[in-house]
Amino acid sequence: MARPKKTTAALPVLNADAAGIDVGADELFVAVPEDRDPQPVRKFGTFTADLHAIAGWLKQCRVRTVALESTGVYWIPLYQVLEAQGFNVCLVNARHLHSVPGKTDVADCQWLQYLHACGLLQASFRPEQAVCAVRSLLRHRDNLIRYASGHIQQMQKALTQMNLRLHNVISDITGKTGLAILDSILAGERDPAVLAELRDSRIKASKETIIKSLEGDYRSEHLFALRQSLSAYRTYQSMIAECDVEIEKMLSAFDTRPPRGSEESAAGGVAKPAQPAKPAKPAKPEGGNALRFERTDLAAELYRLYGTDLTLVPSFGALTVYQLFSELGRDLSAFQSDKRFCSWLGLCPDNKISGGKTLSSRTKRVTSRAARSFRMAAQSLYKSECYLGHYYRRMSAKLGKPGAITATAHKLARIYYHLVTTGESYDEGIFAQEHERQRNRAEYRLRKQAARLGLDVVPRSSVT
Repeated sequence: MARPKKTTAALPVLNADAAGIDVGADELFVAVPEDRDPQPVRKFGTFTADLHAIAGWLKQCRVRTVALESTGVYWIPLYQVLEAQGFNVCLVNARHLHSVPGKTDVADCQWLQYLHACGLLQASFRPEQAVCAVRSLLRHRDNLIRYASGHIQQMQKALTQMNLRLHNVISDITGKTGLAILDSILAGERDPAVLAELRDSRIKASKETIIKSLEGDYRSEHLFALRQSLSAYRTYQSMIAECDVEIEKMLSAFDTRPPRGSEESAAGGVAKPAQPAKPAKPAKPEGGNALRFERTDLAAELYRLYGTDLTLVPSFGALTVYQLFSELGRDLSAFQSDKRFCSWLGLCPDNKISGGKTLSSRTKRVTSRAARSFRMAAQSLYKSECYLGHYYRRMSAKLGKPGAITATAHKLARIYYHLVTTGESYDEGIFAQEHERQRNRAEYRLRKQAARLGLDVVPRSSVT
């Protein structure tokens, strides 16, 4: 089928062996250069045999690089088959392909092939396959946590319908005290005083308050719902534990990245042996949804993977760093600088300038789990006394909470990029100079304001 006619001059072809594939849920449309086959556009199914047929036809047409455009996860099986067959696969962001001449599946794949042949398409970032496997399990684990939280809400609903206010007087009904009381209730115990004896000493609510909260109408239908919700919650907790074991097994297959300086050449050209990976500090205790490894410490495993302790960065817990590892991997060479990295994350202004006038500087709309992790880490700094915490509060006063979260997440992303690419350790002292500049600026503003009011600013040490 002939390519749609264009009113502009033809662009030079940079990738002569390029193909384009429009991926759908039930059909795949593949376009190759017109001189490679009498029928340059073909339609295939989505079964595994069809995917291998596509790879065979592309090899027959002497294609070396393929551009894919898809939504959802339909592209993943085809991407893996083509990558295994030795093709250079370019996954294209669907937002970059708005101006398609004649919106049909055939026109889409032809337009993809034409733009890719002219070198006008940019591949989306995708880490190595081993990292993608860890990412799939961590995302599955997040889903399990959400499913488990839904059953917690069902338990709270059943308790409320029986007017048992246990979840109002203790912070977590899935903790030690809450589960012990729920198990006793489902075992047939109805005496509030006996149930209150199961209270852990760390519970802030008094024994008398818990007794009052356990006086209610124990109805059979609500007890049945409570029993099933509790059983489902424990099932999901067991599945999460199994997921942690599998994630630990996958991470153990990654090679150890030596700390910075451990491979520098010694005298005589002999390389120094890599030092054993030891975290700079033990992992902080995290909440009930934190990863739990059986054989390794969370922080020690992260130090082994990165060659530096990223948990030293304020607001970077072990789970946050593992999420960043699964989304980004350890190789950030696809981003030429920290500025490109932050732009890809959508954490920097997306300036739109026309006629020398800035029309908009809002950040790009990017759906990125890594960017969300940086934003959540930034939001947790609102009470921190470190430099980043002061920076967040200063930006909050200047830009508001949403702007402060984005600005602090941008700074965290740049710190992460620098530590991962250089292997250096996080040093809070490097911000001392910036803190001193901020202090001098604040002092200058105070002296200037005092001069306008006819006052003098006197240091506290000179006041007798």
